[in-house]
Amino acid sequence: MKIRKVAGALGAEITGVDLRELTDASQLRSLWLEHLVLFFRDQQLTPAQYIAFARRWGQPIEYPFVKGIEGFPEIIEVKKLEHERVNFGGIWHSDTAYLEVPPMASMLLAREVPPHGGDTLFANMYLAYETLSEGMKRLLEGLKAVNTSSRADVSRTREDRVNSNEQKEYSAEHPVVRTHPETGRKALYVNVAHTARFAGMTEAESAPLLGYLVQHQVRPEFTCRFSWQPGSIALWDNRCTQHNPVNDYHGYRRLMHRITLAGERPR
Repeated sequence: MKIRKVAGALGAEITGVDLRELTDASQLRSLWLEHLVLFFRDQQLTPAQYIAFARRWGQPIEYPFVKGIEGFPEIIEVKKLEHERVNFGGIWHSDTAYLEVPPMASMLLAREVPPHGGDTLFANMYLAYETLSEGMKRLLEGLKAVNTSSRADVSRTREDRVNSNEQKEYSAEHPVVRTHPETGRKALYVNVAHTARFAGMTEAESAPLLGYLVQHQVRPEFTCRFSWQPGSIALWDNRCTQHNPVNDYHGYRRLMHRITLAGERPR
């Protein structure tokens, strides 16, 4: 097994591993906690093999808005067709932060990719917090943010839009700064797609500070970029990262399979 860092802030590409044969994920988990997002290439997994790998990592759960593929309710399609202009989740976010218990992790397996474009950006929320001034850290200490699915129009799928009148609205309050339960490090936990305001404040009152935080947390030096190939997998930690799929491949098809893993209530 070889490990190659893809950027200074986060991300490592792992080679020399066949995930179909993986029986012990402990070494990979240590690398994941260190690098926040792991990338694998040339992993030609069937849905059954894909879900088996996910179960070695955590508990796969169903996505609240989209049905899974046939026979595997925890695997959803992330799809953009040739005629479509809007992609899935095309904005910086941490997955489903509007749930009372948001996911620990997500993994994405590329099935079909465009001839160019369609990369995904990732950002390190440890660095986003650690580079704040001491005064800002004191200001954020104890603050909670209201996250809502009603704000998530740009991060919804095709099915979400078609069935928008039938969808349940989710809302949850979480700490603005959360402590990672495995590493003990603090991470900034607000995002432009889901965070509407600070608890106890109006949206107008919250806007100036939220606006600063969501710009600060995706500074280029906090990020890495991954270019997909068929069989590529990305596995990221939702508790300390954000991601943003770049929508620069109009006229081409892109199909990914996503699995979400159960997490814990942010603290």
